Amino acid sequence: MSKETVDIEKLQQLISAGPFNKWLNFTVLKTGEDGVEIKAAWRDEWVVNPERRYTHGGILAAIVDVAADYAIAARLGRPVPTIDIRVDYHKVAMPGDLTAKGRVVRMGSQFSTAEAHVYDQEGALIASGRGTYFTAAPK
Repeated sequence: MSKETVDIEKLQQLISAGPFNKWLNFTVLKTGEDGVEIKAAWRDEWVVNPERRYTHGGILAAIVDVAADYAIAARLGRPVPTIDIRVDYHKVAMPGDLTAKGRVVRMGSQFSTAEAHVYDQEGALIASGRGTYFTAAPK
């Protein structure tokens, strides 16, 4: 499979097509041979503990999954289903936009692996993960 990638506008259209992704308010910042960089704009609905105001881990897992998936989508021109994903949490995410960097680890004709790292506004690593994705051509 080619290492060519779709442009930022095309990737933004793909990522914004899904209602959940639209709700997470993703903006594609970069796309290229080395992967993608996306921003998730802060939402109050992400808060799991109103007193402490930190982001729910499921939101962070979703951001990891989307960044990894769209690193693959940037190469294929389409998003792909997640088969398996593992997420590690490094510190709590407090209110503020988050940036995720996704990259393809291995492209295969049936299954591919990609990883992503999520950073807060100060550049601190918040979460990271790796997933396996079903990349076979649709029937």
